[in-house]
Amino acid sequence: MRETSTIRARLVIEMNKLIILFVCVHNAGRSQMAAAFTKQLGGDRVEVLSAGTEPADQLNPQVVQAMNELGLDLHSQVPRLLCADDVLMADYVITMGCGDTCPFFPGKIYLDWKFDDPQGKSIDEVRSIRDAIKVQVSELLANH
Repeated sequence: MRETSTIRARLVIEMNKLIILFVCVHNAGRSQMAAAFTKQLGGDRVEVLSAGTEPADQLNPQVVQAMNELGLDLHSQVPRLLCADDVLMADYVITMGCGDTCPFFPGKIYLDWKFDDPQGKSIDEVRSIRDAIKVQVSELLANH
């Protein structure tokens, strides 16, 4: 895993891409939505990572449905565990409710985005969270 991360980091640096890491606890909702929007809106100028401090077994089905409504298919995404290499590679580390469990490394830009956890929410509530995340991602990319 570490060797793969190192190779990936070298390739991203050579391509001069902005690397954005989204982190939430379960990597099953907010961080997955933010990653999908960043890939869609940022295109080739960004590399996107997404992870959780305590990853779930699968994505939240309401999140998958809400994103699918916008043409973003998350069916193949799997929550994954955050590792220090992810943070080391990232230019931005954007946390979404993981608190102090995220590793801190000097020289990284840390942002904490406050969005409700979609777990247990109705589809309408998940859509609202989704739309707010899209706005935040759009603003981040517009400034970089």
